[in-house]
Amino acid sequence: MTLHGLRARTPALALALALAAFAVAPGGPALGAAGGGTAASGDAGDANGNADVAAGLAALEQERHDDALAAFRRATAADPMNADAWSGTGFALRKLGRFEAAFEAYGRALAIAPEHLGANEYLGELYLLTGRAGKAEERAAILRRACPEGCEELRELEEAIAAARAKEE
Repeated sequence: MTLHGLRARTPALALALALAAFAVAPGGPALGAAGGGTAASGDAGDANGNADVAAGLAALEQERHDDALAAFRRATAADPMNADAWSGTGFALRKLGRFEAAFEAYGRALAIAPEHLGANEYLGELYLLTGRAGKAEERAAILRRACPEGCEELRELEEAIAAARAKEE
């Protein structure tokens, strides 16, 4: 249930985070909101970049969930088809305990990109938090199809499912 599934999903996303960190570093240039950001493939850091998604991810790294939510909401307002922005919105909402709104945000991400790795992992984790392990298993099955050779998101969700089952015993 860590953020690094969202943070390190793709090299492009890692680049977007690095650019965001550089932008706020002393002496670094200020980055404006870039165009694009449509993430049907699940990549926030596409060729055009997305400063609001990067700002949201940076805020999540610092556990500033309200700031992250505000940044992701700016991103979804600017580009309602940005699956990463919707997934980040869901993540921030889940961390803020706003589960119903998080379900809605993950639903938007998955409507855009049904195999979005982060959204499937985090939705599975939300299902576990709300006592629906069977639904979490469904998300794990989607991740198994999306990354048949394994991926960090699948591993983390499977670990969370195993931990939830161990608590039940």
